[in-house]
Amino acid sequence: MRYLPLTDANRQEMLSAIGVSKIDDLFSDVPAGALLDKPVDLPHGKSEMEVEREMASLAKRNISTGTVPSFLGTGAYRHHVPATVDYVIQRGEFLTAYTPYQPEIAQGTLQALFEFQTQVALLTGMDVANASLYDGATATAEAALMANRVTRREKILASGNLHPHYAGTVDTLARQTGFTFKGSSPSPAGSDIAALKDQIDSETSAVIVQYPDIFGHIVDFTSLAEAAHAAGALLIVVTTEIVSLGAIKAPGSMGADIAVAEGQSIGNALNFGGPHVGLFACREKLIRQMPGRLCGETVDAEGRRGFVLTLSTREQHIRRAKATSNICTNAGLCALAFTVHMTLLGETGFKELAALNHARASQLVDRLIEIPGVELLTPAFFNEFAVRLPKKAAEVVQVMADSGVLGGVPASRLWPSSDLNDILIIAATETNTDADIDALVNALEGALA
Repeated sequence: MRYLPLTDANRQEMLSAIGVSKIDDLFSDVPAGALLDKPVDLPHGKSEMEVEREMASLAKRNISTGTVPSFLGTGAYRHHVPATVDYVIQRGEFLTAYTPYQPEIAQGTLQALFEFQTQVALLTGMDVANASLYDGATATAEAALMANRVTRREKILASGNLHPHYAGTVDTLARQTGFTFKGSSPSPAGSDIAALKDQIDSETSAVIVQYPDIFGHIVDFTSLAEAAHAAGALLIVVTTEIVSLGAIKAPGSMGADIAVAEGQSIGNALNFGGPHVGLFACREKLIRQMPGRLCGETVDAEGRRGFVLTLSTREQHIRRAKATSNICTNAGLCALAFTVHMTLLGETGFKELAALNHARASQLVDRLIEIPGVELLTPAFFNEFAVRLPKKAAEVVQVMADSGVLGGVPASRLWPSSDLNDILIIAATETNTDADIDALVNALEGALA
């Protein structure tokens, strides 16, 4: 017997309740050109083996970052992940519970989350961190919402050197929830701190900056934090390359109120763009407005140490309109991988990893600035920097890719309608060898010839 949960009368009743006459009205915001008027033109069904072969042939058309010299960055970085990480995250202690609401059967997961929070708080120089969010971009958007709740204001300012995907995520949320988001134009040759200071007023909720920024600039935001606080606003610092915090000041030491980051670089592969793991930390006084889960340490009836979810209001899960956030989960597996990798590295190992990344980038810069026509735009950088080329960067990147080198990300890919066509953003990590650097230099020289 077929089970049909909705009758035509049910559907009409629901449509009437939401104020439309037919189902097609629900798609009125979709451009006409994007709507299908016939079934998708797909081939007929094939056997599992045939599908596997077809997908494998399509996959071979990709250039993998693991098989050719790669210097891609701008928010997703290739780092070495020890095999131990994959082994440990599959242990039974972390597979006993899908969700840690029942602490009596999820102590392994909860303790790992507690350690994760401790690591993130130490890295960012903040008082408290949550158990992770989905990724860096959504964590930034959640930080904007949190700032609005704390200040009871609704105007967010953002640096032009904030990753445009992060800015776009905040802007989407602003348009849907009604607060004001004001971004700036990118500044590849420097910081826009002075301009941001001038824009802060009594209506400003928070200022969002990236550190290091999208072009690799490293800037001390202490004076910006002071200007924001003087106006009653918060400073939100975004870090897309978490390894950088092993070599440069922590956001908390510069006066940041909220620090968010993408944690993909530690324990997690690129994974074709996801899943990744969002890091979120703040000052202790703001803890009750922090989104997501928070794991705390306690003792049981017999005095034994244990871990539980804490400061998680019930409205977070069942009364969305009253919730501090609609994020009531976390990137558990990716956060666990982050924690395992960080534990393997330790403080000394993490700093050594950061130093190795910077050394590789410096080595590459020394070679690139010897090429005629190549101008370095980032005098202070960690492992990522921007250069100006005498040709369109997108065309140069394509030529290099054709020769088997992924030479970086053209700024025009991030800002298609801008005048940054000659800017190339390059990242070097510990995975790049001397031979990789030679290959990039040779490929770039050939592409510019």
